[in-house]
This record gives sequence, C-alpha cells and structure tokens, in this order.
Amino acid sequence: MKKTFSIISFFILLTFSLLNINSCGSTEDTVNCFPDSPISVNLNLNLAAYNDLNYVGQPIYIDEQQSGTRGLIVVRTADVPASFKVYDRNAPHLCPENNTTLEIKDNISIICPKDNATWILITGQPTAVSSVPPKTYFWSYDAATKNLNLYN
Repeated sequence: MKKTFSIISFFILLTFSLLNINSCGSTEDTVNCFPDSPISVNLNLNLAAYNDLNYVGQPIYIDEQQSGTRGLIVVRTADVPASFKVYDRNAPHLCPENNTTLEIKDNISIICPKDNATWILITGQPTAVSSVPPKTYFWSYDAATKNLNLYN
C-alpha cells in the first residue's frame, strides 16, 4: 500500500513538473529582458494631436506618462466597429539598448533600426528577421465621446 502510494505520488509530481516546464519559456511573446511597465493612457480623438486615429491606417506615437518605457504606437485598424492596435515601442525580440526603439515606416510597417526587423503595421505580423510580433496592449473605445483608453 505504501509503495503504491509512493509510485502514484511520484507520477503526479512528475506530471506537474513537466507541465510547469512546458508552460514557461517556449511560448513567451517577448524576450525575458523586456521591460514591464504600467500602461494607462486616455486619448480624446476630438483633439488635433490624436486626429489621425479617426482614420484607418494613420498611426501615431504616444509618449505620455504611463505609456511604457519608450512609448507606444497606436493605429486604427477598422472603422465599423472601431478597432485599434496598440504596440509597445520596445523591440520584442531584443533586450532594450540603443537603436531598439520601434519606428513607423511609410505608414505600412514597423521597423527595428538595430537589425531591420519588420512587422505589418495593421496586424503586427512579423515579415523579416523576428518571428515574434510586437507587444500589444488592451484598449477600449467610446464612440460617442471619441475617448480611447489604452491599458495593460
């Protein structure tokens, strides 16, 4: 009885250990040195500074307080219903250093100046160098007031 209990306990422990090992590391959406900072920004799209977000495919940079360590890239991806993408400007595949701040190129792609990794602006899909998409954040939009709230 004691031996059977020990064997069952061993297999249960082994199963949980394997699940823990497999749940970490391989499915990370960014490198392990990616900075973790609070995102909490409210944008009023009635203001001239954010007017581009009233149109699909017109991205803007957000460099306000609580917009991450290097800011955000925000782009409207659809009109009805309104849909947006909010990207962190830290390269998701490299530890932060000089030239790893993501930039918008020709309003169609995002590029990392350090290694020329590129992503499609509207979808975040990687197209060159990196297989990891840019880190994205949550958003909520009130069409009546045109307030866009960005958060993590």
